Amino acid sequence: MKSDVSASDIPLSVMEHGQRMQQFNKIANHYDDDIGRDEQVLGIPILRRMLLFFHARGTCLEVGAGTARNLPYYRTSSNVVNRVVLSDASEQMLEQAKEKIRALPVSKRSRFATLKADATELREVFPDNSFDTVVDTFGLCSFQDPVAVLKELSRICKPTGKILLLEHGRSHTWEFITKHLDSHALEHAANWGCVWNRDLDKILEEASDALEVDVLSRYHFGTTYYIVCRPRK
Repeated sequence: MKSDVSASDIPLSVMEHGQRMQQFNKIANHYDDDIGRDEQVLGIPILRRMLLFFHARGTCLEVGAGTARNLPYYRTSSNVVNRVVLSDASEQMLEQAKEKIRALPVSKRSRFATLKADATELREVFPDNSFDTVVDTFGLCSFQDPVAVLKELSRICKPTGKILLLEHGRSHTWEFITKHLDSHALEHAANWGCVWNRDLDKILEEASDALEVDVLSRYHFGTTYYIVCRPRK
């Protein structure tokens, strides 16, 4: 018997936007330590590096940037990337990001800026076609409306730009993995503010009027998605 896809909606009924922000602020100081080893074992840093090394160019916006775990992978030293704005709705997560930026050499430090902002409410901050590259890594699991976020990323991306996504969600090929995600979804959402069993294929389909997928690769039993998109203009 297949897992109940509606289970992916359960965490949102008990943890709305404000509650997730409180949880993100609560775990910010130890977030990197808590997930660092797991990411290393799964090879996530390699996927982060690949995504940004091969595709990030020009002026970049990263939404849901959190503690700036992607910071080392932007090619600022070679001028491939000339400016990066790291945005997040959690003030404490951004404080961790700012500490990392302050630790950079002065020549690199000036390439980065932070912005406290909700990824669904960027219209008053950035006009259409503002960025060459828009990035979100492991953020669609934590946004109240991930489809609305993808449409907003398309709006602010230049017609010739790219939207880069590295995400996790339910597996459509390994049912026992999805059953595990579903059965632990409430606990995981409460601890991390993350809905880890969302249906990424469905989310991409619902946002297909705003973006076109050029590259989609799956890892970790189909739960990690590496995606390169173009905005539909």
